[in-house]
Amino acid sequence: MKTWIGVGVIAFIVIYAVSLNNSLITKEEGVNQAWAQVENQYQRRADLIPNLVSTVRGAANFEQETITQVIEARSRATSINLDAGDLNNPQALQQFDQAQQQLSGALSRLLVTVERYPELTATQNFRDLQTQLEGTENRTSTERMRFNRAAQEYNTSIRRFPASMIAGIFGHQQKAYFEAVEGAERAPEVSFD
Repeated sequence: MKTWIGVGVIAFIVIYAVSLNNSLITKEEGVNQAWAQVENQYQRRADLIPNLVSTVRGAANFEQETITQVIEARSRATSINLDAGDLNNPQALQQFDQAQQQLSGALSRLLVTVERYPELTATQNFRDLQTQLEGTENRTSTERMRFNRAAQEYNTSIRRFPASMIAGIFGHQQKAYFEAVEGAERAPEVSFD
């Protein structure tokens, strides 16, 4: 009788551990899926930028330096690739985010500079691209929030007892979060000089 009770307890523990591990895997895949959506929006932005630059170039005798900054920032942002395995590395995520923030800054400067060119802002192509880019920035922000929410749910799960023991056994590691870049608490200065 004691043997059967012992076998039953061991079977229960094994089934519970497998179930808990499967739950953690499901949450980890949720983090990976949320990350894929973040990348999807960043890719959409990167795909829109050449059209925006081309439209700006074609419609105005534009400051070459601003266009060059946007092109270079886009190149840096698209050269940094993160996969799901890198989501455990806060430094890699921060490096990726910094490149994306540099691109956002260059785009902001481009859009502010564009205000000096009424003939450019009057073209339908430019207005359409600007609207698409603004929409993409909003979607990117939403997807980053969803990623952080999925990472928080996963990280909380692997830190709670008894899941923390199972997470340690099966190698589940905490995921990094998107965090505000340094200086984000200050409003950007916009100058039309």
